[in-house]
Amino acid sequence: MLDYTGLQALAAVVREGSFERAARRLHVTPSAVSQRIKLLEERVGQVLVQRGSPCTGTEAGRRLCLHLEQVALLEDALRRSHPDLLAASAGLAPTLKLAVNADSLSTWFMQALADFTAGGDELLDLRVDDQEHTGERLREGEVIAAVTASAGPIAGCSTWPLGAMRYVAAASPGFIARHLARGVTRETLARAPMMTYDRNDRLQEQWLQAQGLGGARHAAPRHFLPSNHGYVRACEIGMGWGMHPVALIRDQLESGALTPLVADAALLVPMYWAHPRSAQAALQRLTQCVMATARQWLEPLAA
Repeated sequence: MLDYTGLQALAAVVREGSFERAARRLHVTPSAVSQRIKLLEERVGQVLVQRGSPCTGTEAGRRLCLHLEQVALLEDALRRSHPDLLAASAGLAPTLKLAVNADSLSTWFMQALADFTAGGDELLDLRVDDQEHTGERLREGEVIAAVTASAGPIAGCSTWPLGAMRYVAAASPGFIARHLARGVTRETLARAPMMTYDRNDRLQEQWLQAQGLGGARHAAPRHFLPSNHGYVRACEIGMGWGMHPVALIRDQLESGALTPLVADAALLVPMYWAHPRSAQAALQRLTQCVMATARQWLEPLAA
């Protein structure tokens, strides 16, 4: 059987990034934390923590942290349903590490989290990444569940289709008049500044390919702006054109502050929910909240 005192020390170090902060979190000395992790490493026969600034978990260490999260979730559910069984052990509220893309977080996913946290005492630790890369965080054991654009299998995980997010390429009327007055072509787009969220953002490229305009992205001048609010605002004031979730800019589209570059040329991005099969029972309530909210916000995936 695993040493759960050692697992708690391991999880604290990985979460806090140092032995000192982990010790303060656990109300023990740094040497006690170090000793607990040393004993755990000896028991499992593997290095579990990469010492550094910050300290990080090895692959084996991250897997054990996720196991501890699942155990904490199950205990928390048991405590709520049968308080007499665990009355003497209050414990800490479990913290769930989740990966989600920024556009989902800025639109529909917050409602799912609100519904989930309203029904329990679990805490959340969100990792924001491009929808093409959140699955990697799950695959590497960094998070316990993820919203991802990948329908491909993830070893040891179950995946559920959530629906599709509708994106539109849009810019301000002034930007269109200044840069695209002669039409939306490879030539005009090659000179028109483009908004890009970060280096992982490929939505503009996907839209260009779908419209037969592929190739313009590589030559076009680009702004990088990793903020959803800032990204939309930059397009409103004419800095560039970009890909926007329709749910996020509906008001701007209705008011005319933003205009689609090409009418009826939306990009539908499929979204999925994934988590380890071993966490099926522990994450059942969270999965129900995510699926219910997705049905309200996202479009059905094509059969």
